[in-house]
Amino acid sequence: MGGTGLRIGIIGAGSAVFSMKIVSDLCKFPSLSDSHVVLMDVDRTRVENVLVLAKELTKYFNAKLKFSIVETIKNAVEGSDFVINTALAGGHGYLDLVRSIGEKHGYYRGIDAQNFNFVSDYLNLTNWNQLTLFLKIARTIEKYAPNAWYLQAANPVMEGTTLVSTQTGIKMVGFCHGHHAVEAIAKFLGVSEYEWQVGGVNHGIWLTKFRTKDGKDLYKEVEKALQKTRYEEFKPSNPFDDQLSPVAWEMYKLYGLFPIGDTVRNSTWKYHRDLQTKIKWYGAPWGGADSEIGWKWYVEELSRVVGVIDMFAKMVREGAKINELKTGTQIDDYLKEILSEKISGEQHVPFINSVVSKVPGRFVVNVLNKGKIKNLEDDVAVEICATVCGEKFEYEETHIPERVVNWYLKPRILLAKQAIDAFLNKDVRLIADILERDPRTKSTEQVEKLIAELYTVVRQEAEKVEQQE
Repeated sequence: MGGTGLRIGIIGAGSAVFSMKIVSDLCKFPSLSDSHVVLMDVDRTRVENVLVLAKELTKYFNAKLKFSIVETIKNAVEGSDFVINTALAGGHGYLDLVRSIGEKHGYYRGIDAQNFNFVSDYLNLTNWNQLTLFLKIARTIEKYAPNAWYLQAANPVMEGTTLVSTQTGIKMVGFCHGHHAVEAIAKFLGVSEYEWQVGGVNHGIWLTKFRTKDGKDLYKEVEKALQKTRYEEFKPSNPFDDQLSPVAWEMYKLYGLFPIGDTVRNSTWKYHRDLQTKIKWYGAPWGGADSEIGWKWYVEELSRVVGVIDMFAKMVREGAKINELKTGTQIDDYLKEILSEKISGEQHVPFINSVVSKVPGRFVVNVLNKGKIKNLEDDVAVEICATVCGEKFEYEETHIPERVVNWYLKPRILLAKQAIDAFLNKDVRLIADILERDPRTKSTEQVEKLIAELYTVVRQEAEKVEQQE
């Protein structure tokens, strides 16, 4: 693996918002010049639009990158130095389908909505198609590119990283951008320069260190802010604006550390029983990103963005330059981001740069625990801070209080291991056993009827992925 001439495969490259951020970041690292980026997606139209915009973006930055489309996972993997997976098997249509079947049988927001796992696209109990895809990609890497790095971007990152790392021997790391939410707390406190650390599991990370550059503990300022906080005054700007929501403050009071990013969404039934409960804790009018209202807002917003990206691609095909594109909408902010000289905030490209150029970089990584966080199982993926230089990882010592370990992390890890067990053995009896303990379950007959209908669909979709080239 050299500093130039890399081959980078992106699976699920039709995910235009994410893909364009990755392309934009690649353009900003001269050390990655002459790389060949291969784009693979089952949606040909979407990936062709990404190709058009990617080529135009490289012209804008005067970057030396080559792009091409490939048809199969094998084509995306073979000969690659890095493989980035951002694919969502079945798309949002599958998420809506399994949720609707769950709700039909009395499970509000679907059966994947469970204690410590309420994020709407973070399915683990019904996502056999997604987990099948993860293993398919990993085993393809094992066979055709055994020295390649597999970068997990698609949800569920915790289950995906655990599954691939325990079932195969490839080099892999999972990434999420939830840690950026620390910035919201710092801004709220009026602090511009600070040191921070997070640790836990994906979508279950906690602010383990928070201090000024000269060593002052900023948790003292958090405690002062807590005394002044009035829940009724919280007004979110959008469904995802929850880092300072009543939920976050309540979790801090209970667990003793501040929850960061999607951890705020992955709380307990206390905050998620119904729409009115969600609105109380996550704020009006949406009740957070994962209520029926909040998720509808997200899907519509995503659809609008994708539509504008499609329009951009059409305009570029007709001769427009990417910096000339105007929409008169909030999409201008998206354009500004990908045309900015700044890195997007996604970690994938800076990580690639640190590996190939041996330039040390600090990252929040998902890797098997193996003692990195004490009192947690070794064979589960944790999310932890590390400095990466070449292929050497130096993990930061991370102390997480027993309260967080025993009352949050261990129950969340148990659910992940149960979901992986049920998937690997294709044993719906294990799913049923989980549901028998679910507060929404009223009878065994309810569970049996749900399983009969839902897992017919789940198995069919997993088989489709298995048969995919």
